[in-house]
Amino acid sequence: MAWVPCRRAARQHGANRFCFIGEVKTLSSAADWNRADWPKLWLYNLHYFDDLVAEGADSRSQWHRDLIRRWLGENPPGKGNGWEPYPSSLRLVNWIKWIGMGNPVVDGMVQSMAIQTRFLRRRLEHHLLGNHLWANLKALVFAGTFFEGPEADRWRTQGLHLLRRELAEQVLSDGGHFERSPMYHAIVLEDLLDLIQLDRVYPGVLPPPDPTAWHEAAERMLDWLQVMTHPDGDIGLFNDAAIGIAANLDDLARYAETLGVPWKPRELGEVTRLEPSGYARLQTSRAVAIVDIGPVGPDYLPGHAHADTLSLELSVDGRRVLVNGGTSTYAPGPQRLKERGTAMHNAVMVDGADSSEVWSSFRVARRARVSGVVADVAEGNVTLLARHDGFQRLPGRVTHERQLSLTDDGLVVVDRLIGRYAEASAYFRFAPALASEAGDEVSGAFHDIKGLVRWATDAGVRCELGQWHPRFGAAELCHVLVASVLRGERRIEFFW
Repeated sequence: MAWVPCRRAARQHGANRFCFIGEVKTLSSAADWNRADWPKLWLYNLHYFDDLVAEGADSRSQWHRDLIRRWLGENPPGKGNGWEPYPSSLRLVNWIKWIGMGNPVVDGMVQSMAIQTRFLRRRLEHHLLGNHLWANLKALVFAGTFFEGPEADRWRTQGLHLLRRELAEQVLSDGGHFERSPMYHAIVLEDLLDLIQLDRVYPGVLPPPDPTAWHEAAERMLDWLQVMTHPDGDIGLFNDAAIGIAANLDDLARYAETLGVPWKPRELGEVTRLEPSGYARLQTSRAVAIVDIGPVGPDYLPGHAHADTLSLELSVDGRRVLVNGGTSTYAPGPQRLKERGTAMHNAVMVDGADSSEVWSSFRVARRARVSGVVADVAEGNVTLLARHDGFQRLPGRVTHERQLSLTDDGLVVVDRLIGRYAEASAYFRFAPALASEAGDEVSGAFHDIKGLVRWATDAGVRCELGQWHPRFGAAELCHVLVASVLRGERRIEFFW
């Protein structure tokens, strides 16, 4: 049985030309596999070999064969980015899929795959855990199923044993991935579907209880992803998340269907809560709001967390209106810190502090905890109330409470701050297609946003130019309302 990949956009645009994370570069020399002046994430992508199983791969088969030869000749064992556990894991899986699609093996390829697996097995990323360790274990199972013999059996047995543990921990009871990133959720979901296909391509090799557990988890994960997907078909941008890295809901659902996973989209009610992930979806016939009402991530693994507690995203008539800032880079520096900060989300800052203490590239110190969540539906009005304690660490010991009321015609957001503070602001970031007048403080009148949305509030609001980062390496200009929270409360209404 030939391997049938999930839909993936092509990334190789020439024999040695590639586009990753929004940047196009040419692999000119052997040194380019490990260039210090190129982004680490770009180089990781180069070593993944995702294009081998991307759309139109057959038309690029000679490029792929030549690239595999180059990798074999220019990346000696144990040297450079390509031998780090995470890119090794993704490359091994992609090479096995490529062979499974009927491509003739390149000289030395299979021998190298065995060496790569032996090297990986001694370097499983137990220190990082999460999606990194998951990818390592998936690769062990793939290699242990592809190869035959006692050593391959040991790889497969070890991978399956640890995957069972990780599946129980990483996929929560509501179907969400425990790192609370819709992007990584979709990546892990595709991994599960890949494992299901592996069982079909190599029948009788994997013990039956494992594929059964993968089927069940995949269905729950598809349910979760449906809740976290906007009407435009792409994910909400909560925590580290970007469009175009992982397959979207439609592509994953089609992939699941080809594998016999019996999932169908379900009718979502006015309120859908994902517990214990900590998200809620409010919707009417015209509008959808997705709200973060949960922890930033596992207590021991908040590396992909943003300070976005109680933030929301809003779509109206199928178009995004309010958007979180997104993720454009993992590179250490001020841009990474800015994108993780509260002001890049539709949330509230108090005395210049983020709701959780994000620092470095993948670190969080004291983090917000949510409580008091109440959702209700009455006479076409969908409401949600929640509070968090992220500002209790400040001298004034502030609690932030947010109330949302969604109807067919509008959204009302009421932010209350309980405690002492000098200044606080609520941020509302509009999708780039929606423009207003940027400049000085505006009064509490109605304001048009390209005819789709109007907003109204008291004085103390200004409109600023900002940025939206829907994809890695991308920055789009947008407008941001900054509303001062005066005397402990701010109410703002959006109409359409």
